[in-house]
Amino acid sequence: MTYKRKKYHRGDTHLKKGWRTKRRTKDLDEIDEDLKEENVKQLLNQEIDFDKPGSAQHYCIHCAKYFIDKTALQSHFTTKVHKRRLKALELEPYTIEDSERAAGKGNYIQPKKRKIETLTIDNETGTIPKAKTIK
Repeated sequence: MTYKRKKYHRGDTHLKKGWRTKRRTKDLDEIDEDLKEENVKQLLNQEIDFDKPGSAQHYCIHCAKYFIDKTALQSHFTTKVHKRRLKALELEPYTIEDSERAAGKGNYIQPKKRKIETLTIDNETGTIPKAKTIK
């Protein structure tokens, strides 16, 4: 029997890729929750876990990815993917109150912009720089 090519509608071939959850990363609102100070300390100072890349010692909070070593993490900070994620995190995530205002129950309030900088552990002092808010 010969192989017959499936006839997808033009433009629908990419939909299956969107349904897959294998490479799904955290959404922006989940990452915003991780950017709180107590969660940042916990994520950057994880215990050694041999099941994760780099034994869970090299983690980018903004992209929610583990890296194999410090060099790979530092080179990731200069990529477009990381910079795009920082730009997307500048706006505060939407809340239920925002959705009610959009539906007509209240006045529109423009979302606040934040200055997001890459968070890493300073190995000499063991401290984490804070993110700044622009008002």
